[in-house]
Amino acid sequence: MTTLKSKLHDDLNVAIKERDELRSSTLRLTLAAITKEEVAGKTKRELSDDEVLKVITREAKKRREAAEAFAQGGRAEQSEREKAEGEVLADYLPKQLSDAELERIVVQAVEEAKAGGAEGPRAMGAVMKLVNPQVAGLAEGGRVAATVKKHLTS
Repeated sequence: MTTLKSKLHDDLNVAIKERDELRSSTLRLTLAAITKEEVAGKTKRELSDDEVLKVITREAKKRREAAEAFAQGGRAEQSEREKAEGEVLADYLPKQLSDAELERIVVQAVEEAKAGGAEGPRAMGAVMKLVNPQVAGLAEGGRVAATVKKHLTS
């Protein structure tokens, strides 16, 4: 059974052989982030696939935020580069939920929370508790929170 980390290593070797600079540098940075995570703390350990996914998700989020920052700063070239790196990482992440799928999950959770007596903006925590396990890794926290807030205030 190949781990996600070994798949990243294999893909890095392929990218190097194909002289794919974007892919190889993105994978190198991601593997470095994984290694950094493995040696953080008192003892070195091997990350599980779930933990590796969290690192990749975090790295992809950094790329998205950097792309936005570069775009706002009028640095289109760097923005495009960050977006491209984000797309490389997206290949390793579970497919994100569509807006419609996310809406459906949130609406269901809001109704469940109302049935439990939680309503209005104060129900945010209760609804997020119901939604988060269903969308973990499939939708970004900010996007989820915004959708929940929209349904609680409407």
